[in-house]
Amino acid sequence: KEEMTKAIIETLKRNGLKDAYIRPIVSRGDGDLGLDPRKCPVPNVFIITQEWGAMYGDLYEKGLTGVTVGIRRNAPEALPPNIKSLNYLNNILAKIEANVKGGDEAIMIDVHGNVSEGSGDNIFVVKNGKILTPPTLNNLRGITRAAAIELAIKYGIPVSETNMGLFDIYTADEVFVTGTAAEIAPMTKVDGRIIGDGKPGQITRKLMAGFKKLTKKEGTPIV
Repeated sequence: KEEMTKAIIETLKRNGLKDAYIRPIVSRGDGDLGLDPRKCPVPNVFIITQEWGAMYGDLYEKGLTGVTVGIRRNAPEALPPNIKSLNYLNNILAKIEANVKGGDEAIMIDVHGNVSEGSGDNIFVVKNGKILTPPTLNNLRGITRAAAIELAIKYGIPVSETNMGLFDIYTADEVFVTGTAAEIAPMTKVDGRIIGDGKPGQITRKLMAGFKKLTKKEGTPIV
């Protein structure tokens, strides 16, 4: 971990970046075209750093439009969602469908009909002052997801991990998504239905502000 941290900091310095998106990648290493990982005994490490602005632009003020898609989230028995890999085909197909339907983000359903996640972020709903989010059996255990939950607990907002259906999304007071690139972003319309009053909600805004403060005071400064 310490060696990886040093490598990331050095990459940022060489690229003259202090506020950037960081993607460390570990591959199986050099080998043949087969599928046997035993033929790739030494892993390769790549570190991608890129200057990154607000992913959703003015939609942090207006709110995203979400659309449910027919592409189901991979079953955890087939590909565990908590393996953070570059196998994004499932997510990309969902994103393509969302684009075609005019949405800013896809809402993916798992094979059992439960809400899973977005194409690249975790989903939360707020109902009667309580935050609900799907358990990570069918979605990625995101770092920003964890930060949002910690902030909510700090602010005294109840949080529950529970299976959710589309009804829970449609009837929510607020909906927001979390991700490394997205940070915390409000979703104010889903499948043509207005969420709450159609504006980013009070709890969502509180978490957005708290997350911005958190990212400014934590982490390793690049000097």
